[in-house]
Amino acid sequence: MNENPLLKLESFGQSVWLDYLRRNAIENGYIQGLIDNDGLSGLTSNPSIFEKAIGESNDYDDDIQTMAQKGKSIDEIYEALTVEDIQNAADLFRPVYDRLHGEDGFVSIEVSPDLAHNTSGTIAEARRLWSLVNRPNMFIKVPATSAGLPAIQQLISEGINVNITLLFGLPRYKEVAEAYLLGLEDRVTKGKPLDNVHSVASFFLSRIDVLVDPILEKLRLEGGLRAEIVAGLHGQVAIASAKVAYQIYQEIFTSDRFLKLSKKGALPQRLLWASTSTKNPDYSDVKYVEALIGDKTINTLPPQTIEDYRDHGKPTSSLEEGTQEAYEVLEGLREAEIDLDQLTQQLEDEGVKKFSLAFEKVMSALKNKMTSSAHKMKTS
Repeated sequence: MNENPLLKLESFGQSVWLDYLRRNAIENGYIQGLIDNDGLSGLTSNPSIFEKAIGESNDYDDDIQTMAQKGKSIDEIYEALTVEDIQNAADLFRPVYDRLHGEDGFVSIEVSPDLAHNTSGTIAEARRLWSLVNRPNMFIKVPATSAGLPAIQQLISEGINVNITLLFGLPRYKEVAEAYLLGLEDRVTKGKPLDNVHSVASFFLSRIDVLVDPILEKLRLEGGLRAEIVAGLHGQVAIASAKVAYQIYQEIFTSDRFLKLSKKGALPQRLLWASTSTKNPDYSDVKYVEALIGDKTINTLPPQTIEDYRDHGKPTSSLEEGTQEAYEVLEGLREAEIDLDQLTQQLEDEGVKKFSLAFEKVMSALKNKMTSSAHKMKTS
């Protein structure tokens, strides 16, 4: 019998997390099965995931009706539903967390996307969710916006685990890592322990290629020198960015500055590969898994990509292969006068808007379900 490729990833130091959450996936044993059979060691959620879970299923209807009858507001109902799911998911992963002495087994819940450009609001919301969920194996997701950076530093200084989300660009990644280090150093100044503070930096991948590939194709069709420069760069930019990010990660977390912190118990801020489902049907369905397998990293996969990789994944240590070529891909963009930093800022802005729209949709769906429930009560 062939070894499960998902299980093999652990031997290369990579964790597999699930980019999906829905109540029936907890209740019917789906997530537990992934833990038991595929080595799943964590889970992430976001407004889009909850929008699909709550808005497009009947899993939550009874609870919505009960809370509506008690006079709960839409905001209160949304929070109650999502917090309960996160608590139950965290409890599923608690044995993983305990077995690995707190180094894995985490679940993530996101602050409201409407706070993406509000530092003080993000800090307050994160503190409240941290206290409300009340599980050691959880992350509060904070977007990697300019307003998010001081929030990351403050939350880390308070010992609140942070998953930095909507991270697309290398300059911003350096700022995110800096915020983490500053937060740890603040804790040292306060005489607080470091060994119980965790953070991951979630680098979004496939969306980069979705944005860049059409630009490359346009240049190819125009011909000339720029077309020659970008030849062969289609579908390469996201993975090149991730490989270079890993080099930055290694430089930062082997530096003298971090070694001083590690002697006091600090852990590296692991890189997490997000947005790993392949959007372009011309590319392999496991493209953003195969090329990015490396030590102390995480790949968070949606259910279909988990199935695909289980079926035909070929695990091998790949993250540090082709590093020079990765730098050359990014240099090729510069030579072709494509401003990747500007494009990744565009992706960050669009990502915030997409999550805000998903949040609006789930609130609208909740309102409709509450209205439907009230109508049923009147006519029964």
